[in-house]
Amino acid sequence: MLEINTQLTNKIILVTGAAGFIGSNLVLELIRTQSPCTIIGIDNMNDYYDVSIKEYRLQQIESAVKDSDSTWTFIKGSIADRALIDDIFATYKPAVVVNLAAQAGVRYSITNPDVYVESNLIGFYNILEACRHSYDNGETEVEHLVYASSSSVYGSNKKVPYSTDDKVDNPVSLYAATKKSNELMAHAYSKLYNIPSTGLRFFTVYGPAGRPDMAYFGFTNKLLKGDTIQIFNYGNCKRDFTYVDDIVEGVKRVMQCAPEKVNGEDGLPIPPYRVYNIGNNSPENLLDFVDILQQELIRAGVLPEDYDFEAHKKLVPMQPGDVPVTYADTSALERDFGFKPSTSLREGLRRFAEWYKEFYL
Repeated sequence: MLEINTQLTNKIILVTGAAGFIGSNLVLELIRTQSPCTIIGIDNMNDYYDVSIKEYRLQQIESAVKDSDSTWTFIKGSIADRALIDDIFATYKPAVVVNLAAQAGVRYSITNPDVYVESNLIGFYNILEACRHSYDNGETEVEHLVYASSSSVYGSNKKVPYSTDDKVDNPVSLYAATKKSNELMAHAYSKLYNIPSTGLRFFTVYGPAGRPDMAYFGFTNKLLKGDTIQIFNYGNCKRDFTYVDDIVEGVKRVMQCAPEKVNGEDGLPIPPYRVYNIGNNSPENLLDFVDILQQELIRAGVLPEDYDFEAHKKLVPMQPGDVPVTYADTSALERDFGFKPSTSLREGLRRFAEWYKEFYL
């Protein structure tokens, strides 16, 4: 296991995408377990999905920080705004940066490519540049940059489980291409400027107050309205569903272990750079997933006990940009951090269903 070399208590931590699903849960976890710390959050609060969910997440943070020794500052803005990012770094001088801000979604990248280039490429470039210049004049402000990649980078790789040693040169969506680009950009900056960086390939993250564009959330909305849900690839898709608390625990552990700065035989820095998968290491068939979801929605009282699911299900072909299976090889995460996601799909969907009932009904 790696030794902790980056303490989070008494540190200034910048979390981009702080009103997002993973970002907000990470902030809550840091407040709960790493106080006192100073957390700066930035999010553009765009309307890609229901903004009220983002506002709810921020309210959860506001409530949590009142009972802690930590401080929380939220800035509404885009990481694609270079002047804003430079100002944040100059003003707050973060020691740890977690870049979770990104335009998410595979299918949306087919119809709205511009926002992916703006947020995922230009925005991430701005973060890298700000990290680079935190070293100006002999200062060493940023000790560790952690950023979100995605299981989408594996494209239609036939070999499973997906390993970070696999080649990922054939993305099947623009979203995947931008995430692979993030890894390449981070590697270049780690090499050129000796910036410790770690990329995390997340696998199908779900849970309470999640993203409404994700299948479990969209299915629930449609079933509640009596609409028909479409199950792609005729139900033959498998996904490595990963509960959000497991993702956050993984991110927190990674934040505390920055790659070491060492020089190679040529006297030049070896890039202090790593990439990990964070997934459940247990892919579930979509039909089984839908079956568990319907049971938990009935249990939570979101749907009536006599709901006719068969009348509201339709098996359809694969969508463009989708892949038939995602499956994470998490052996490196286990080796370096002694951690493996463990929340069962039923337990995670039960918590989601209970939250949905409380939030919407």
